[in-house]
Amino acid sequence: GVEEDKEPLTNARRGVEVLRILEMAEASLKKTPPPAPVREFYAHESAVVDKGAHIGKGTKIWHNSQIQAGAKIGENCIIGHNCFVAGRAVLGNGVKLESNVDVWDLVTLEDYVFAGPSAVFTNDLNPRSRYPKAKYPEYGKWVPTLVKEGASIGANATIVCGVTIGRHAFIGAGAVVTRDVPDYGLVVGSPARLIGWMCECGTRLPAGKEPAEGEEFACGTCGRRYRGAAGLVIPA
Repeated sequence: GVEEDKEPLTNARRGVEVLRILEMAEASLKKTPPPAPVREFYAHESAVVDKGAHIGKGTKIWHNSQIQAGAKIGENCIIGHNCFVAGRAVLGNGVKLESNVDVWDLVTLEDYVFAGPSAVFTNDLNPRSRYPKAKYPEYGKWVPTLVKEGASIGANATIVCGVTIGRHAFIGAGAVVTRDVPDYGLVVGSPARLIGWMCECGTRLPAGKEPAEGEEFACGTCGRRYRGAAGLVIPA
């Protein structure tokens, strides 16, 4: 440099240029929005998932389904095509909705509930198009429905709001449920009536409609044991 009377490779001008580049890079970083959070669930490109919906890891949402803001869906659920989950609906872990199932406000499906194609949930006992409950609360209110862990609801069944469906109960296809269903109960028909009992694994149990107190029986598939208690069925 000085001894050879030559201009150094990194002179003051180069230093100014470097500072200018660094300032431009810093300004660019400030303008660049932060990266979008990585989804831990899958939603098909045709699905609509509103901002503010809470969806658990491993859940899959298929074609043309809509999840409203505020909806709570657990982990490893499957939401089939053409389904709708309202903003005040709650789905636990491992829930499976087949095609064309709408889960309205105040409907709660606990872990591992299965809802077959076109199963119907309701939240209004006396609907009138001209007098919606949100605008005319004096005419009634929306009513909650609870489906407990492991229950299965057959295709085209209708669940009238205000009922509780017990753990591992089984609702036959096309049934219209107008009253509570006990744990492990098997119901069919319109209105739905109790005709027997189901094992947790999905096999019909060798028990009568009203098992005797203390009577024990086992599932022929998985071996789980049950007994009668007050006309109901409980694990032995």
